[in-house]
Amino acid sequence: MFFWDSTMLLIIPALLLAIYAQFKVKGTYSKYSQIYNARRMTGYQAAVELLRMNGIGDVEVEETEGTLSDHYDPRIKKVRLSTTNFRGASLASLAVAAHEVGHAVQHHKNYFPLQVRHAILPVTNFGSWLAFPLFFIGFFLQTPFLMDLGIVLYAGVVLFHVVTLPVEYNASNRALLQLESHGFLTTQEVGGAKKVLNAAALTYVAATAVALMQLIRLLLIRGNDR
Repeated sequence: MFFWDSTMLLIIPALLLAIYAQFKVKGTYSKYSQIYNARRMTGYQAAVELLRMNGIGDVEVEETEGTLSDHYDPRIKKVRLSTTNFRGASLASLAVAAHEVGHAVQHHKNYFPLQVRHAILPVTNFGSWLAFPLFFIGFFLQTPFLMDLGIVLYAGVVLFHVVTLPVEYNASNRALLQLESHGFLTTQEVGGAKKVLNAAALTYVAATAVALMQLIRLLLIRGNDR
């Protein structure tokens, strides 16, 4: 992945953005995880209530280990919240819990970009492991077929990142709308929750930028090798 040549210059800005995004999300989350929401509602309570309000009765909410390990698992229909967000009553806890419920709502309503992301996930996992090894084995052995196969596999990875963007932004928009409209957060508190979700969204933008620049880099190396 980090074989050095002049095309690596394409990657550097995207990598810097990714580093900034990580610092941003950690700093923002740390700040708003220390500010209680006015209702003292925990992330678990918010998630359960939001699922009920959306008519979703077959999704469970459970605690999971780790920091910012929160996610929705569509295979077994579970919203998993890290301990801090599951038990905590901060603005960050509510924002994260509502975001993950947003994914459950997407699944419940057959949100098309989410369906696409799930459909290409196996190819993405396969491609993320093999794309670069195949490409650079083909490069060093002068085997164009392996280089092209690596590019095709990595294009699937890029597609996954691109599709992820509307999925994540839509989940965040749903979260903010419901937190405010149902009175989970006051108007003044919504701004803090929005900052948490926007910081998290930036990490997905950065990951997409890195993946896209990597694909362009592979195409340039392949073109120069002809």
